[in-house]
Formats: sequence, structure tokens, C-alpha cells
Amino acid sequence: MVKKLLFFVFLFVAAVSFAQQNSLKNLSASPNPFKNQTNISFYNNDAGKVILSVQNVLGKIVYRETFSAKHGKNTITFYKNNLNKGVYLYSIQKQSGILTKRFVIQ
Repeated sequence: MVKKLLFFVFLFVAAVSFAQQNSLKNLSASPNPFKNQTNISFYNNDAGKVILSVQNVLGKIVYRETFSAKHGKNTITFYKNNLNKGVYLYSIQKQSGILTKRFVIQ
């Protein structure tokens, strides 16, 4: 009986610790594909700092910047600058989680 009780307590504690809710949602880039710039939009459940990073297909970070995000819908304009044509992964990251998608530069 004690073993069963300890087992259920362990499961409960494990479930609570791993059930971290991501406060970022609905990540998208528009237009995609793009030539010079795109608008990266996402929904944020709470205000705070977010990190936008862009990686090439080899996983090398080619762009990284920190932004202040408000509660609700946020939009960041991303300019391709010196990036070549191709497929890239873009991510929005907070302490509570990370969202990653891809965009194409024409």
C-alpha cells in the first residue's frame, strides 16, 4: 500500500514538473517566401523579453536579437540584410519555451 501511494505521489510530482505551459503561440512569417523583408508574428501570454534567432540549414545562427514583447499579438519586421537566398529556421524564445518555423528568402 505504501509503495502504491509513493508511486502515485511520484507520478503526480513528475507530471506537474514536466507540464510547463508554453506562453508563445501562433508563430508565422508573412510574406513567406520573401525578397527583402518579412513580418514575424506571434502571440505572447505575458509581457517580457523574447529572443528572435535565425539559423541556416546547417544550424549556424546567422541572426540573433532580443526584443521586448507585449501581452497579445506581436510583430517583428525582419530584413534579410546580407543573407543569401535559401531556407532558414526562425525561432522565438522565452524562458517558458521556444517556437521554431521556417522561411524562404528568394
